[in-house]
Amino acid sequence: MTILLLYLAYAVAISVALGLAGHRSPGRSRDPRPASERAREGVSKRILIVGATGGTGRQLVARALELGHEVAALARDPSKLDVRHPRLEIVQGDVLDPASLEAAVRSRDAVLSALGHKRYLGPSRILSDGTRNLLAAMEAHGVRRLVCETSLGIGSAAGRMGLYYTFLVIPLVLPFYFWDKTRQERAIARSSAEWVIVRPGALTDGPRRGRLRQGPRIGSFLRTVRVSRADVAEFMLSQLDSEAYLRDAVGVSW
Repeated sequence: MTILLLYLAYAVAISVALGLAGHRSPGRSRDPRPASERAREGVSKRILIVGATGGTGRQLVARALELGHEVAALARDPSKLDVRHPRLEIVQGDVLDPASLEAAVRSRDAVLSALGHKRYLGPSRILSDGTRNLLAAMEAHGVRRLVCETSLGIGSAAGRMGLYYTFLVIPLVLPFYFWDKTRQERAIARSSAEWVIVRPGALTDGPRRGRLRQGPRIGSFLRTVRVSRADVAEFMLSQLDSEAYLRDAVGVSW
């Protein structure tokens, strides 16, 4: 019983720390229209997608091309992105290499980041350092809009991934990963960019539904909330022009 109580105290402490360390949303009003409707409003843009070979990144590339955007996809290993399209440029680069980011960001209208990695079992600064490098390159080349995927469970969304993630997955498997996400959010919030942080629930590979629950208070303290990567990509693209969540964090789930 003592061990269980100590573990529960540890899990609660992790959740509280992630809440204090991440971005605290002021809770602004949301745009109630479906993401699919808003994603079609803007004109074609020249966008850079960071994390293009990951699950959400691949969905971003595919959907951005469908919507008519000119897409540059940043990849450390371009061979991992087996997509070919007249409006797609695959750029070899690494977020930890500022020189490669300079070339990738140049002449873009906006950046969408679905940066992630699988180095869960130890301290890492890939997300935060990579995002700082990205923000510096954007500022150097006058690129204003950044839409970045992080996660529920941090900042003002701490504890909102449900009991399973709050008491098992995050404290046992992902504490270092989520702590770096808080540093990533703080770096974005302190920047001069026109940024939107998108916090999805637990990600699935399901189809795009087109309608999401969205807002600063999305999530549940009890049940696990989920959303498909396809719907997250759709929502992120809808934020290229929207001001509904400008310089704020928004949760999304089904």
